[in-house]
Amino acid sequence: MTTCEDPSGYRPEDEDEFMDILEERRRSSDLGHALRTFTPSPYKGAPPLSAGALNRTVLESQYLRYVTKEVAMETGESVDLVREEASGILEEMSQNLQLGFIRLLGFTLSKVFKRLFSHININQEGLNRLQQAIQESPVILMPNHRSYVDFLVLSYILFTYDLPIPVIAAGIPLMDMKMVGEILRRSGAFFIRRTIGSDKLYWAVLSEYVKTIVRTGYAPVEFYVEGLRSRTLKSLTPKLGMMHMVLEPFFKGEVYDIRLVPISISYDRVLEESLLAHELLGVPKPRETTMGLLKARRVLEEDYGSMHVYFGMPLSVRQLTKGRVDRCEYNLLPRDLPHRPSVETQECVSWLAQQVIRVQEQNSILSPWSLMACLVLQGHQNTDPAGEEQEKGLSWELLTQKTLWLKGLAISFGARLDWPDQLPEIQVMASSMALHRSVIRCRRGRVTLLEEEEGPVGAGPFTTEEGVVRRARAVLMVAAYRNQALHVFIRPAMLALAVHTTQGSRREDIYSSFRFLLDLFSNDFIFITGRSSQDFEEACSLLRKCGAVQTSQQEVTSPEEGQSTTSFLRALLQPFIDAYQVVFSHLCVEEVEVFTERQMVPAVRSLATKLLLSGELKSYEALSSCLCVSRRAEVL
Repeated sequence: MTTCEDPSGYRPEDEDEFMDILEERRRSSDLGHALRTFTPSPYKGAPPLSAGALNRTVLESQYLRYVTKEVAMETGESVDLVREEASGILEEMSQNLQLGFIRLLGFTLSKVFKRLFSHININQEGLNRLQQAIQESPVILMPNHRSYVDFLVLSYILFTYDLPIPVIAAGIPLMDMKMVGEILRRSGAFFIRRTIGSDKLYWAVLSEYVKTIVRTGYAPVEFYVEGLRSRTLKSLTPKLGMMHMVLEPFFKGEVYDIRLVPISISYDRVLEESLLAHELLGVPKPRETTMGLLKARRVLEEDYGSMHVYFGMPLSVRQLTKGRVDRCEYNLLPRDLPHRPSVETQECVSWLAQQVIRVQEQNSILSPWSLMACLVLQGHQNTDPAGEEQEKGLSWELLTQKTLWLKGLAISFGARLDWPDQLPEIQVMASSMALHRSVIRCRRGRVTLLEEEEGPVGAGPFTTEEGVVRRARAVLMVAAYRNQALHVFIRPAMLALAVHTTQGSRREDIYSSFRFLLDLFSNDFIFITGRSSQDFEEACSLLRKCGAVQTSQQEVTSPEEGQSTTSFLRALLQPFIDAYQVVFSHLCVEEVEVFTERQMVPAVRSLATKLLLSGELKSYEALSSCLCVSRRAEVL
């Protein structure tokens, strides 16, 4: 398989083979698996430490003592009262990892995963690399976040292969779920409030708790660098608070090195696909409750295909930061005092987070449906405002032809595909269609989106505006799977757009347009800071290889035979451009100069609905709250 070299210098190993973790579970006893001997090899320098001893170490640290005195002076409260408050915060937050609950979770998840997924495929070499890294340095597990299943599957895998169970940063709503919250706590979850703000004491307790786990090597730390579950299934801009916490022990010289392990979790079908689409259309996210979890058990009756979990090459923080950060600045103050990171350190931490996400993207596994979704959306034609059906969608024959073409293009661009070579290609595509039958159908030889055509019983016919929302739901569900493939095409797509929109063919002018697009889409896609020139050259190389552009030292041109490729690539960016145009249209007529996100998103969505009904706008993705928010951030 052809792959692209990633920014850290690591080239994904072509010989990495996947093994199905569920194969053995289908042949043997789940109870035997849960009760078997568990003897992981921890970090070599880690002292034996219980959860209670870990908490005492945090509370007795010089750092927390210093902060509690500061808070007491600022608030006028007694030091003892502030320390009691800190102890309460830690009790609320801390994990209480117990092997018995890991076994219970292992038994339960074996049952659940076998119902949900046909395969859970893992790269064996990645596990071997992880096992070695855990014994040599404190390890930070950094998976992408696309589903609630992400939270559970890594602990299950590590337990199965006799690797230390991680402690996992989790949102506080999970803690509030009766029984479930306590099971998660005893399975290694520690809980973080969603809004911390300027709560100095909470920040101090949280950061010291995380740093103590890292510096002692108590357990691998697992957290999502994107912060939130991605509702669009594409990578999100990294959140850097936790990143600073886990790296500070290295910057202060308290550990020799730290290994960051990018983990790519890819799904054929995501459990929450319908929920995600509704959230993007403004339907409030349901509160996490135990009763809600029990009601959601009907998902066990569905087929969600395969899951792929790729453990990337452990990245040495010591090697990656060499020459980027002067750690001597940390020697000028006692280690136990709070220290605001320099601009240089903040930029380095942001760069490291971008590196991790880029590796996550390169190691993700694309399903055939992700490629088909790109084409289905481009071939989708809207129903006109009067509601008269037009011939829409793609013919099955054309979709097959284009998908096979796109498969070749994706592989040449370095994509990793889960495309069974032993099966006829038509069968692979038909199986993908069947897996997503809740949103796609093939009728009379044409492939179209399956919209919610009927409302609740007794509700009567829906309005044209409601029809737009129903159609948008189907579009957003398909767009989520297209988004999983966008990292493969985004740089060539921006070059194709730059060539198309730039007057003339001077390489310098086209590079300038490319740079503009990098900035424009910086809230939509992950671009590593300082790599615009390399991104441009990579895009030129990929499009030149497939014959879509011709380049010289002075020019970049698009020959006639490459027009189909560049046209497809430009169309991938069109929904994002359309969203910008809707936001600009709203701002041009809106007289209020100051407004909040809560005010703007419904207003932009209302304008987009009117434009869709009038036929002036074709992209239903403009109704997505995520696109509205990213456009607002970029414009402002």
